[in-house]
Amino acid sequence: MNPLDLSEFRGVIALELTAGDPPKQAALPAAAAGELATQLGRDLAKLVPAAGECDLALFAAHFDPAEALRPGWPLHRRITELLQRAPGQAGLGQERGARIVGFGADGTGDVPQPLQCDASLAGGGLRVMPFILRGEAAARAGADLERLLLDRGMAAADAALALQEGLGARIEHLRYLSLHDLVAMSAMQYANVGLEPLWTLLEIALLEPNAEAWLDAGQEPLARYADGEVRIALFDPSAWRARYAANVDDEAKLERGFAMFEARQRQFSAVLEAHAVPVQFVHCADGNAADCLR
Repeated sequence: MNPLDLSEFRGVIALELTAGDPPKQAALPAAAAGELATQLGRDLAKLVPAAGECDLALFAAHFDPAEALRPGWPLHRRITELLQRAPGQAGLGQERGARIVGFGADGTGDVPQPLQCDASLAGGGLRVMPFILRGEAAARAGADLERLLLDRGMAAADAALALQEGLGARIEHLRYLSLHDLVAMSAMQYANVGLEPLWTLLEIALLEPNAEAWLDAGQEPLARYADGEVRIALFDPSAWRARYAANVDDEAKLERGFAMFEARQRQFSAVLEAHAVPVQFVHCADGNAADCLR
């Protein structure tokens, strides 16, 4: 992922919820967050010993995967900022002054602003807790974790139990993933629900934010990613018909087709906005021209 920072490994704890039931608590209390971070550090070091040489910081609050997959990786960037401001402390079993820090709810049980999830994305059967590893060993540890976590990153039973009790959640599976793993999983999930064309734009926004990409395929909305935003072409019914249904004469079918097209545009916009990719709708009078999106 760009820009590549070899001094930092970015990952998530992925919580697959039983029957999609939402957790009762938005975050673990501070003490429990520290304990979970220690368990996470232990599990990662068992899998990749070099991980035990790194500073580790965990947001012990759960988010929708879309919140972790946003341009600039804001959740992980906030963890880095908090870790840099945290007082020095030795993590259990750690060497070279490495630290393990868990950030959770404050003393009154409230969730500080950096840990608050997007309320509009509070549902869903998969929630994630972001974490980072930092330090001289992060590049070495990260390379091995990228290779191993997807197949061998199941969390230990005590970590799953701590999360179930602390969040009031029913957890089917608990595993550790790299941020790249989460990107790949999301790509497959979007493909499974018919959003593979849109993922092409979203992936560019995440991984190559300075690039340009077009969505111009079949019956899909016409869209362009550039300069950090997606511009989607708006057509009036006649322009839409000229571009997408030039050989259709059935007025009822045309009306249904145009309504479905507009619904698809709204769906694309909602998904992009969940990932914090700005969307601008641009009226295009000519159904065959893409110049209006430049």
